[in-house]
Amino acid sequence: MEVKAKLRYLRQSSRKVRLVADLIKGKSVKNAELQLRFLSKKSAGFLQKLLRSAVASAKNNFQLDKEGLFVKEIKVDQGPTLKRHRPRARGRATAIKKRTSHISLVLADKASPVGYSRRNKKDK
Repeated sequence: MEVKAKLRYLRQSSRKVRLVADLIKGKSVKNAELQLRFLSKKSAGFLQKLLRSAVASAKNNFQLDKEGLFVKEIKVDQGPTLKRHRPRARGRATAIKKRTSHISLVLADKASPVGYSRRNKKDK
């Protein structure tokens, strides 16, 4: 069973969010929460909130236990860019790009089949 959660229009660049997202990919929910709690990055708090939302969805909608869940996939895409200008010398202006990002999180149950067996054909 897979549970999906999305966070859209986060006011932080996708490059900075990906640094934190790659740390929790493939980890159990318990380990991922621990990792995010003690990480001193701005996006860690947003990812922790998204992870908790996905766990609550799994618990309430699909009756899945938190202990059996792990982060199957986390994808950070670029959102729309806000374009602003800053005044500079001699009447000129410089462009400022305020980037946003979209985050997709997929949790899966460890008990459910992943899709293929890792055993060799000889073991059967």
